[in-house]
Amino acid sequence: MKIQLPEKVNRIITTLQKHGFEAYAVGGCVRDSFLGRVPGDWDITTSAAPEETKSLFARTFDTGIEHGTITVLLNGEGFEVTTYRIDGKYEDNRHPSKVQFTRSLSEDLLRRDFTINAMAYNEQDGLVDLFHGMEDLKKGVIRCVGNAEARFSEDALRILRAIRFSAQLGFEIEEWTMKAIRKLANTLENISAERIRVELEKLIISNHPDKLITAYYAGITKVILPEFDRMMECPQNTPYHKYNVGEHTIKVMENVPNTKDMRWAALFHDVGKPDSITYDKSEPERMHFYGHAKKGSEMVPGIMKRLKMDNKTIKFVRRLVECHDDRTASGEMRPVSVRKSVNRIGKDIYKEYLQLAYADFQGKSEYGKQKGFDRYLYTCEQFQYILDNNICTSKKEMEISGKDLIEIGVPKGQIIGDILDELLKRVIQNPELNERQRLIEIARNMF
Repeated sequence: MKIQLPEKVNRIITTLQKHGFEAYAVGGCVRDSFLGRVPGDWDITTSAAPEETKSLFARTFDTGIEHGTITVLLNGEGFEVTTYRIDGKYEDNRHPSKVQFTRSLSEDLLRRDFTINAMAYNEQDGLVDLFHGMEDLKKGVIRCVGNAEARFSEDALRILRAIRFSAQLGFEIEEWTMKAIRKLANTLENISAERIRVELEKLIISNHPDKLITAYYAGITKVILPEFDRMMECPQNTPYHKYNVGEHTIKVMENVPNTKDMRWAALFHDVGKPDSITYDKSEPERMHFYGHAKKGSEMVPGIMKRLKMDNKTIKFVRRLVECHDDRTASGEMRPVSVRKSVNRIGKDIYKEYLQLAYADFQGKSEYGKQKGFDRYLYTCEQFQYILDNNICTSKKEMEISGKDLIEIGVPKGQIIGDILDELLKRVIQNPELNERQRLIEIARNMF
């Protein structure tokens, strides 16, 4: 089995070999190459000690030299080169208390997480696969190297990484590996929120966000995202739905673009439902979730800050969660209804609102998919018309400003805002009014 190594990677490996050391590409880059995927980066492992590696290359810097890692720079491009090592005792479910360098490739590979990540390759020796990683790649299996409980006890983040790799690759998790995950899921409490978020985000933007349900049944979300557990345990007894809130959420995630912002918004769009349940007076078993979008938007900042999300993403997700249930063009389908909706939601996120609304339909019952979908299509058409014709839906798009009002004699103060609000209402009703002179004439009669 052959891999086409990048020229610079091969140059580093052959330089080390020429000086009497072993060296291999290792880990994810080998896995991805055999899967036909383009590796995100190329890691190299070697029997050379860090100082020995540094002596062979003109430009290097210490990345994590205490753990044996340096970065070799070739024409401005960096490649991490790590000395074979044996990890000492893990005392915090994350970091070894010490590392010991070794000249043995097999000892280095033994410390790695999963068989598919414990393969090494160079052009001289070909594939080194001591733990049958290639067999697991062909079978589509995630399996720990050696004893699963030992691997997860060393680094609890591997528990979530197993689910993440399963989602990214569409693989199943091997039985004993899954048993160890269930047993040790609570040790994720010892992992930082930042690292949890990175793995969780990779999972939800994958082609298999449904693996979040696997995480739920394994006891993982109970630790890292208890809100999802509440969603999974919240039924939706309405004619519009056939899934519980959590299952519906997964369907919505599968039908939005797999961008970070949209997947987080889809994940949290119904997070307020468990706290918004009421029952129909005439049909006692039928549930309603009035106000769940507002409730969810209030919950989102706290959840996302706990996960150490950036403020820009939090703001976007909160806005989309709050507006996702907007009843656009309800009743009679009229252009003004859509213009009012764009004004409420914001032209800057309206495209994403429509994407989320479409995905929401796909996660409903057959009745729910049909009910109101004609209005949704009408809204899409009208929004495109608004964009194509630069139709005003907000104050900043009006052909008049507060400065213009002052120039025609409107006194400074609240009255300026009030007049602009009234002018916008009229423009939304009648877009042809959005001409500076016409708006000034209207404004003159308002004070």
